[in-house]
Amino acid sequence: MNAYNLNSMLSDMQNASRTNRNHVANIVFENKKLRDSLVAMVFETDNKLSIKAAWVLEWICTHRGISFILPYLDDFTKKISTVHFDSVTRPCAKICEHLAIAYTSKRDNEVKYTLTNTHIDNIIETGFDWLITKQKIAVRAYTMTSLYLFGLEKDWVHPELEHLISTKIVHESKGCKARGVKILGLIRGNK
Repeated sequence: MNAYNLNSMLSDMQNASRTNRNHVANIVFENKKLRDSLVAMVFETDNKLSIKAAWVLEWICTHRGISFILPYLDDFTKKISTVHFDSVTRPCAKICEHLAIAYTSKRDNEVKYTLTNTHIDNIIETGFDWLITKQKIAVRAYTMTSLYLFGLEKDWVHPELEHLISTKIVHESKGCKARGVKILGLIRGNK
């Protein structure tokens, strides 16, 4: 198996059904040579296959464990700001949320030892960019959660997030408003 095979598998995926994502994810997960290619393809920002690669990457991180992304954190956190297809941004935002949840978990895990301040700063910076630009509801929801959790470690994040939610997000769609109100309650409960 090589990158050509991965391109072929992703091209053959008709849609983002669970069956399709799971099938390709299992092959990639079991074949270490394909892992590098999958992550690299997510950030081929003008390649439509990056969408399918992002679906598969998110599937692996969600169903096989967030530790899958750890060897790629430098590239992932540097390049997430470059994605522009909505269907790539959403999986990246969800992976960021998984990282934030693992990092702030009370349980000991690999993410706590691997995620650096630089990685966190890159995720936070991109997250704020996603909140102030036009993004889908899911991206905003995952991002608000990530920023809230990382804000438990970085004291400047919560005031900025609170301001942004109060002045912008609560005036948007019902989904954004609901998540925003929830996050505001958490921020205000931590003061």
